[in-house]
Amino acid sequence: MLLMDPLDQRIVSQLVADARASYSEIGKTVGLSAPAVKRRVDKLLDLGILRGFTAVVDPEALGWGTEAFVEVHCHGNVPTQRIRAGIEPLPEVVGAYTVSGPADAIVHLRAANMQHLETALERLRDVEFINRTVSTVVLSRLLDRPPQT
Repeated sequence: MLLMDPLDQRIVSQLVADARASYSEIGKTVGLSAPAVKRRVDKLLDLGILRGFTAVVDPEALGWGTEAFVEVHCHGNVPTQRIRAGIEPLPEVVGAYTVSGPADAIVHLRAANMQHLETALERLRDVEFINRTVSTVVLSRLLDRPPQT
């Protein structure tokens, strides 16, 4: 576990709230100069605590408003890296997780519509080591919260 001091935590909180804020703006909030904030941000990037900066886009605006979470059940004991390698080529897979319980993994799919989702599910089921899937289609998004610091 990588630990941050309270000042680093405040800087990260500011970046989570607004990644476009300047180092000067963040510095005013946390009580540091802009160069001091930059040094700390660079350190957090080097340590892998901050993994980058990105724009958050509404998937519906891109035409990918249909989503599902899919339990993946494999034939036998399939290593995690093999599961990843098998599903990574599918562009509709936007997230995948190993889990406890009867499923070997949970896959998060996004598609343009139900027909596209059905096609994506068929391609997922065609992965050689996948025995079966159990799909849950998302009807509405109740909460989508960024990580808290």
